[in-house]
Amino acid sequence: MNRTDVIFDSAGISLAGHLYLPSSDAAAPVPAVVVGHPGTGVKEQTAGTYAARLAEQGFVTLAFDAAYQGESGGLPRGLEDPAHRVEDLKAAVSYLATRPEVDAGRIGMLGICASGGYGIAATAGDHRVRALATVSGVDVGRQFREGADGSQPSTVVQGMLDAAAVARTAEARGEGTGMFPVFPGTAEEARALGGRHGFEGFEYYRTERGAHPRSATEFTWSSVDRIATSDQFRFVGLIAPRPLLVVQGTEAVTKHMGTLAFAEAHEPKELHWIEGASHVDLYDRPGFVGPVVEKLTGFFTQGLAAA
Repeated sequence: MNRTDVIFDSAGISLAGHLYLPSSDAAAPVPAVVVGHPGTGVKEQTAGTYAARLAEQGFVTLAFDAAYQGESGGLPRGLEDPAHRVEDLKAAVSYLATRPEVDAGRIGMLGICASGGYGIAATAGDHRVRALATVSGVDVGRQFREGADGSQPSTVVQGMLDAAAVARTAEARGEGTGMFPVFPGTAEEARALGGRHGFEGFEYYRTERGAHPRSATEFTWSSVDRIATSDQFRFVGLIAPRPLLVVQGTEAVTKHMGTLAFAEAHEPKELHWIEGASHVDLYDRPGFVGPVVEKLTGFFTQGLAAA
């Protein structure tokens, strides 16, 4: 498996990616998989882990930083724009389709966490994607509105929308781009605010377990209204007759979102459970990632088989 730094365009913004190629003895062209990263993540974290593992199984894979984040272009920094995140995934498909190593008619997509939801939206509208898999997939719009477990009071998002409105006006007056932190200051605060899910997110992104200097630690307030009014699962029914695989941990706080998307999807589809795994466990824990990669390999081998 070989990794190459690449740059490609997404609606006028340059995206930085890592292209993973199978061993040189693989017969070209071969099937390929776009790998989207979790919210706040970068290509060197979870997305890169899965991209490398799938390349070892014979797929060309592409992990990349979303626009406005990581090494990719776009201003203001720290903007999380669901519409552009979907466009980024489609742009990654376009890039892979131009590579000589890739069979352009056999491109799949893997979305992890937030990019699981974005991947549903991208695949629904882009028939070049032959198969979609999600791992710990969420709809970030729903998560902002209802919380990770669905129990968040509506006053929370309403308060955030109030703050976003104030920040937009301040920015229009030339007072700079308003930002808010994505994570609390300490692990104890993260656990108090978000329970096990909040603590595990903090542990992965803010400690040596998975921290990366380019991973986003704050978002622009102008991201909030974009996210809160988005609905990544709305058109999941358009994916069929292309296959869909939904992978979730049995202990994931967010699992209700994956099961909802699965219920609204049409056949062919499969819901695959990883026993004992939480949402974040599927990012990097070897004992869980290994079985997921095995499942993904079989899914994409079949879903991207030559016609």
